Amino acid sequence: MTALERAIARPDPVSDFGSRSPLHGLARRSVGFFDVLAQSVSAVAPSAAATTVVLLVAGVEPSATVPAVLLAGILSLFVAQTVSQFARRFAATGALYTYAVRGLGPVPGLAAGAAIIVGYAAIAMFALLGGAYYTSMLLGALWPAVHGPGAIAGTLLAEALLLVLVLVRGIRISSRVALVVEAVSVAIIAALLVALLVRMGPIDPSVLLPADGVSLATVGAGALVALTAFVGFESAATLGVEARTPLRTVPRAIAWTVLVSAVLYLLAAVTQVAGFAAIDGSIADSASPINELSAAFGLGGWGVLADVGIAASFLACAIGSATALTRVVFTMARDGVVPKAIGRTHRRWGTPTGALIVCLPVIVLVPLALVLAGVDIRAAMHVTIALGGAGYIVAYVLVCVAAPVFLRRIGELTVGGALMALFSAAALTAALAAFFIVDAAGGGAVVWLAVAVAMAATGAIAWRLRGGRRLPERIGTYDEPIATQVLGGVPRADQAAGGDTVRG
Repeated sequence: MTALERAIARPDPVSDFGSRSPLHGLARRSVGFFDVLAQSVSAVAPSAAATTVVLLVAGVEPSATVPAVLLAGILSLFVAQTVSQFARRFAATGALYTYAVRGLGPVPGLAAGAAIIVGYAAIAMFALLGGAYYTSMLLGALWPAVHGPGAIAGTLLAEALLLVLVLVRGIRISSRVALVVEAVSVAIIAALLVALLVRMGPIDPSVLLPADGVSLATVGAGALVALTAFVGFESAATLGVEARTPLRTVPRAIAWTVLVSAVLYLLAAVTQVAGFAAIDGSIADSASPINELSAAFGLGGWGVLADVGIAASFLACAIGSATALTRVVFTMARDGVVPKAIGRTHRRWGTPTGALIVCLPVIVLVPLALVLAGVDIRAAMHVTIALGGAGYIVAYVLVCVAAPVFLRRIGELTVGGALMALFSAAALTAALAAFFIVDAAGGGAVVWLAVAVAMAATGAIAWRLRGGRRLPERIGTYDEPIATQVLGGVPRADQAAGGDTVRG
């Protein structure tokens, strides 16, 4: 028997590990790379964004659309690389919240947590509204009597029921439903875009470049809008406990999501800008560019199919955003930041039921109340996506600032990594400020709503720390190896006696 064989057969006992992870209760190590990738892709909803965000970017300056989408893709890659600095080193269902805590400390971490909760919740509401809008539009074409707020509210409730069933049933079901739905919708949109390019024939490259007189600032403003199409790529990190080999699969899923999204958005931008140039039309004045181009180039039937794909993509986005939201709230409960009861999990399916009970009513009832109150659904979608985008960007900025601090603390800081993180933080901050200025100048209410939400979050954090109350000693919980995963591992004495409780 060799020394290695003896060590395996009779290992020395190691008692430095717990009997279970601090984030126990979730379906640990139950999903593979494609499930993790599905989480990020569904939260981004590239097929829905490819058709809606391009139109919004064109509203800033049509000729700046393609360069703006390209710039947003490059910045998103920088942020993705910075987020992956954490994801490669530990697995945390709190994702950006936990990363900010580990880099900057508890209070900035709580700020990042509040920001990303707003981001995930608002985008989930936006996705439910978008799905209801496109579904009711399709139903209205088949049955003209089905229209108005009542039809949209009914569709919203049907979406909510499906959302609850999928999320409660477990991460394997929810990720695979999202994977199938998003894969089909991306395939439909990509096929339609390629078919349109084939029908157009050769493209004049000059129509894809900014027109004379278009400033770099205008291109930057367009890039800011395009950036909202990429948010959500980091949500793979919220499956850090449930993923197999998370230190490898999560960074890969984050990078692939940004790359796939960027390619699809560029394809959509080139097709729509070149298409409207070919028919001598204005993309900025179009209510539905894909449908108009499909009709103009003899592909009218594909427009309906694209609407089906967009509606499905919105539903997948709601699933992905709600999945990420509940994991962050679950982690905060395990940290003791919010009531510990919210950190409960389903004994059989390994889902965060405590967080689901708290979060799902909010993301369903708010859009339902807006529709029933008579708010125009497109106005509600604009407000929710803008507020959600602002939440994401604030969280990204804090994590980009946290990354160099964290890497320096563990002795792994590089010049390239620091420059990438700080450039991303500065660019994102400038983009967010520009967005608020443009929105306020246009009479929008998003900036004031964002200020109100920020004040509420600040008040909640101050209340949590009132009277000198200290946060739990180890806020920022992440997954840890357990005794059964270690050669010779035995549970620590306190946990072997059954004393392991929810950390707080």
